[in-house]
Amino acid sequence: MTRGRFITIEGIDGAGKSTQSMKLEELIASRGIRVRHTREPGGTPAGERVRELLLSSDMGPTAETLLFFASRAEHVEKLIRPALEAGEWVLSDRFTDATYAYQVGGKGFPGERVEELERWTLGDFAPDLTILFDIDPAIAAARLAARAGDKDRFERMGVDFFTRVREAYLTRARACPERFLIVDAAGSPEDVTAEIAAKVAPWL
Repeated sequence: MTRGRFITIEGIDGAGKSTQSMKLEELIASRGIRVRHTREPGGTPAGERVRELLLSSDMGPTAETLLFFASRAEHVEKLIRPALEAGEWVLSDRFTDATYAYQVGGKGFPGERVEELERWTLGDFAPDLTILFDIDPAIAAARLAARAGDKDRFERMGVDFFTRVREAYLTRARACPERFLIVDAAGSPEDVTAEIAAKVAPWL
């Protein structure tokens, strides 16, 4: 049986990942391919409980980072690997690149510690493709301000924080150009959808 493909969706808050990931899921499924859509933190019952804790608690970066990787280890073991081995494709809204971007880039957590945790929990396991939705944080902030309930998060973290997160994402992308597809998330939804479809088409 052919192993499935593992695609991760990354980008700062307000980049439009959710809408485009659903469109990508529909595209893959339209070709008769079984596909799972999941998220981080989350994806498993234990992971969803960790997600609730992370989103509702004000904790330090060390505790946050350890919880992210605990949830991720469970996610890979219980959902992602079994699905891929069964020939399914997996789309994950965020994965390890998000930890580097938010914890290391945004909050200044030591990158070498994240590398150690990545090696310990994942080994050589990595996405086949990472789609990075790149957008100016000011544009993302304006988008979030138009959504009920989302404005407070961006205001709390600040544009400077999300600028650092964006730069960390771009640094990761430059280091692994064969894995990353950078899309201009400020473009029209139609253009973004077309660019992603063209990149994924050779696999379908």
